[in-house]
Amino acid sequence: MITDTGTVRTLARVLVPLLAALALLLLPGPGPGGGTADAAAVCHGRPTRTITFATGELRLYRTRQYVCAVTVATRPGPRRPMAVSLQPRGARPVVRSGRFDRQAGPVTVHALNRCVRAGGSVAGRGTTTGWILC
Repeated sequence: MITDTGTVRTLARVLVPLLAALALLLLPGPGPGGGTADAAAVCHGRPTRTITFATGELRLYRTRQYVCAVTVATRPGPRRPMAVSLQPRGARPVVRSGRFDRQAGPVTVHALNRCVRAGGSVAGRGTTTGWILC
């Protein structure tokens, strides 16, 4: 048994933060869809545009130098073909496509002082923009 008060305080100073960190790691938090962070967690920057279409939406985020895009399905469910693309003016498009259940992306391009063209689709239905964010 520990009887020295200084030793108890030192142990408490070391063990309390360590046990708190361990509890955060081991205890279950909010599950998928349980938190408030949506697709914004995968893209840095501020939300700039949200373009909706029949089966989902194309979300665009912008920082000073970069533009990021994510295509999110309206109804998450079984895997289906999804795609998202970004093309800065004067460069090749960056495309992320495949079979996803909730979202395609993120796709990030360097677009300092450049317009971009964005596109997204879910299950064959989608949208594209003209040159935007100039």
